[in-house]
Amino acid sequence: MHKVELLSPAGNLEKLKIAIDFGADAVYGGVSHFSLRIRSGKEFTMESFKEGIDYAHARGKKVYTTINGFPFNSQLNLLEKHILAMAELEPDAFIVATPGVLQLAHKLAPQIPLHLSTQANVMNVLDAKVYYEMGARRIIAAREISLRDLKQIKTELPDLELEVFVHGSMCFAYSGRCLISTVQSGRVPNRGSCANDCRFPYELYAANPETGTLFRLEEDPGIGTYIMNSKDLNLASHIKEIIDAGAVDSLKIEGRTKASYYAAITAKAYRMAIDDYYAGLEPSERYQEELNTMQNRGFTDAYLVNRPFEKHDTQSLDFTMQMGTHQVSGMVTEDGEHFLCKYTTRPGDEAEIVAPSDAVLSPYTNEYGSIYERDGRWYVRFDKLVAENGREWEAVHSGNVNPIALPGRLPQYCFLRIPADGIDQSPPV
Repeated sequence: MHKVELLSPAGNLEKLKIAIDFGADAVYGGVSHFSLRIRSGKEFTMESFKEGIDYAHARGKKVYTTINGFPFNSQLNLLEKHILAMAELEPDAFIVATPGVLQLAHKLAPQIPLHLSTQANVMNVLDAKVYYEMGARRIIAAREISLRDLKQIKTELPDLELEVFVHGSMCFAYSGRCLISTVQSGRVPNRGSCANDCRFPYELYAANPETGTLFRLEEDPGIGTYIMNSKDLNLASHIKEIIDAGAVDSLKIEGRTKASYYAAITAKAYRMAIDDYYAGLEPSERYQEELNTMQNRGFTDAYLVNRPFEKHDTQSLDFTMQMGTHQVSGMVTEDGEHFLCKYTTRPGDEAEIVAPSDAVLSPYTNEYGSIYERDGRWYVRFDKLVAENGREWEAVHSGNVNPIALPGRLPQYCFLRIPADGIDQSPPV
């Protein structure tokens, strides 16, 4: 059976490895040139991106390179050099956004499959057919598309792969084609440098053009007016419906600029959902439980399974971000023997261990503490906090760069988390 692909964001080499270790079938990312995520792209060099490709290929996974910016005429020579340089790294596909770049990439590197970015706004069979005939082998559909329209495209073009977003930040503008950041700060979203102006609170004013009178509309104290702040997409509870449609080849998670924990948990949750589907199991509440552990803007199932006019729950007007049910307290280092603190940790503290998909954990007890299983979950308790250099700490806080010894070896990139109960979870204002 041809199984749907789980595609995760790779904002840097660490996140690339984490996404793969936690269950992604493929990842997408790139260096900063001509990418729609300049900030995350700067975290990759050509050398580290090649290392990431090799890491993925050694595990039977794929890497798709983002060349999905909108170039100016003055950059076309540089674009050609960039395409040739990226082709030498042997990624599994290029993600491009414009007809001209698609044709150029096909000409310069015909051996690299081409995926059409969601920025191209494909919503129908006519547009899909044009890009397919130009050489696109996969189309990342517009975020506003419906499952019904995807099925029609698949019926007309059965050899064309279709990819859809199932999780992550959503843009206030149509398919991300936004100019708000450009107008306010000179940072151009369609060239990868969006300042996320839509996430800011705004004050509302009323003006009388005849008299020049201007007055501020009153708001409730302490509540910002986040009039353009979209909720986060979350389709984990609709995986069965999406796969049953028979039209989707790849389920994509947004978030190259998000934290390493986000890369892990989204891959973990959607991996469980996909695997449960193919195992014939009923959907589990565990998917949403995991996703709810992360910071989010509130969740919506958006447009894929609902028409825009059918639901009006896509905006989060009262806050820009809220805490999840858990706080990340640590991340296990690559040697598996230490962790780096992400939140205050003291002797006697217990933290849940979040491990990669295929990890096998074993109980340990020594002078530093214990690793143990309880109710199907794994935990670590610290009796002593001893750094790699031998120094013992009474408490370790976020920002402390000293690796702290674990009671036993854990798989690399495990996360430690604690319930957020007792932590101030008030939405920022």
